[in-house]
Amino acid sequence: MGIFLAIILFSVIIIFHELGHFTLAKANGIRVDEFSLGLGPTLIGKEIGGTKFSLKLLPFGGACMMGEDDQDDKSEGSFNSKSVWARISVIVAGPIFNFIMALVLSVIMVAWIGYDAPVVDGVDKGYSAAEQGMQKGDVITELNGKKIHLWREVSLYNLMHADAGSVEVTYERDGQEHEVTLEQRQLEGDAFKRIGIRSSGTNTKAGVIKSLQYGAYTVKYWVDYTFDSLRLLVTGQVGVKQMSGPVGIVNFVDDTYKESAPAGWSVVVLNLMNIAILLSANLGVMNLLPLPALDGGRLVFLFIEAIRRKRVPPEKEGMVHFAGFALLLILMAVIMFNDIRSLF
Repeated sequence: MGIFLAIILFSVIIIFHELGHFTLAKANGIRVDEFSLGLGPTLIGKEIGGTKFSLKLLPFGGACMMGEDDQDDKSEGSFNSKSVWARISVIVAGPIFNFIMALVLSVIMVAWIGYDAPVVDGVDKGYSAAEQGMQKGDVITELNGKKIHLWREVSLYNLMHADAGSVEVTYERDGQEHEVTLEQRQLEGDAFKRIGIRSSGTNTKAGVIKSLQYGAYTVKYWVDYTFDSLRLLVTGQVGVKQMSGPVGIVNFVDDTYKESAPAGWSVVVLNLMNIAILLSANLGVMNLLPLPALDGGRLVFLFIEAIRRKRVPPEKEGMVHFAGFALLLILMAVIMFNDIRSLF
């Protein structure tokens, strides 16, 4: 059941991404030859309004085929016949739709269960927070100048900056703002260094406005999470072996389902929504990275064209994307190998 739910989750996220490309392509009068879910051989397909809608064999991936590589820049409806800004809008629409999906799900989740306000519920002895006079009820507003809106942002910051040595904390108490510098310490039994504050683990209920506001903060949290993870990868603090691909994510969704099922379907749905928010925000960020073969790589060439007012030679752009795609396939193969190996 968990694997089935994982495939549905992937499919919805991918369809929404491709729907962004499709919607803006149609709005700009661009011909869409095929809109597909999955990769590989076509299982079923039907042509509607000049577009073939297909379901393919492999359940991961999808495509909105608009002929971006078409050399034709004159015939009506071709991708390259449109203005550079129209093409930019089509390419950027996929990631934007992912952010929209993440926002909608976040708003629904916050309206349903509330949000984790960054309110200190306890201060542990032996840590810097207790020594600097922090108390239960203090509201964390900044960590080293970074605005804080959710308790999970406090946890993420501590985890991602465990070796910073110290943290400048801004908090509010009785309407007054206070600033302290807290030393990170790792005492016996700690998995990583801490400053010694903890949350109650309960959520604050939200009305309509708060749901919209904290839904946006939730999406921001997952975007920050993605960038922090990329930073750790680039700096070598996290290796490729620790990355997960589709197989690893399916396994994670399956484990989450099995752990949540005894508590009822409402818990299952909430956990799946949380995973969907993470994956959708992650897909939006990753696709905007300026890497060949990704949406961000295509945007680089389009912005160059907008500045030069002249298109980059298609054969040169094609070579760059081909090389990027080949490297991406190698990376995916390595990650899939790691995922499969971790199952045994």
